Amino acid sequence: MDDAQEATPGGVRRPARARPATPAVDQALAILTHLARQRGPVTAGHLATALRIPRASLYRQLASMVDHGYVVHLPEESRYGLGVAAYELGSGYSRQQPLSRLGAPLIAGLVDRVGESAHLAVLEGRDVVYVVEQRAPRRPMLITDVGVRLSALVTASGRAILAALPHAQLRATFPGPAAFESAPQGAPRSYRELKELVRVTRARGYSWEDGSVTEGLASVAVPVRDHAGWPVAALAVTFPSERGDDTWRERVVEAVTRDADELARRIGARRTG
Repeated sequence: MDDAQEATPGGVRRPARARPATPAVDQALAILTHLARQRGPVTAGHLATALRIPRASLYRQLASMVDHGYVVHLPEESRYGLGVAAYELGSGYSRQQPLSRLGAPLIAGLVDRVGESAHLAVLEGRDVVYVVEQRAPRRPMLITDVGVRLSALVTASGRAILAALPHAQLRATFPGPAAFESAPQGAPRSYRELKELVRVTRARGYSWEDGSVTEGLASVAVPVRDHAGWPVAALAVTFPSERGDDTWRERVVEAVTRDADELARRIGARRTG
């Protein structure tokens, strides 16, 4: 008999019951799940108390997950947060079905309303990958398309996501000068410049770029947050730099924000306010 099947009293085979996970696997999954629900990195003491994991076992698990990139250790703060590998895993899940399928109808409606091209992108490491692209009729061609990867530092979508990350996670993603060495023209060249860009973006309420990706084209973007408040994607509209006045652009931002909030609701985010 196949190991994956078991016999019923009537002789009919059915899938075997899943074997219980080992304690180590349970602990690792519990740690990742708990970290994903926090608004920022936490201490090992917090994890030990919240998850009731013995300190020795907890530190072994954390060390292994740090080695594999799923957890990042912030020594100056004595805290642990999600690593880049965990974000890439989440982005991979998001790209496969939910975000693209749930976001495509919203983006199509957005394009109809504003008359400009729109797209949805997710963060992968220090880049954004476009998962939905909707071109408006008779509008300028874009270099973005489904599957295209661009630096998060230079795109409105990437800046929207980066500005929504906790400072500790932002620092973990850009840990030193080497993280900016390959940054394209128009992107921040240091962590200090990135922090200022994040500050301005947060104060404005949306991200903005003009000519950084394509000369003559500007974009606005708003993050899409999941149930824990983490930015899993960004919704953006791209248009000619000279298009419209401030009032028109404010209407575009409002439209993008409404659809980003609706997509967040569709993937299970809690309403706030």
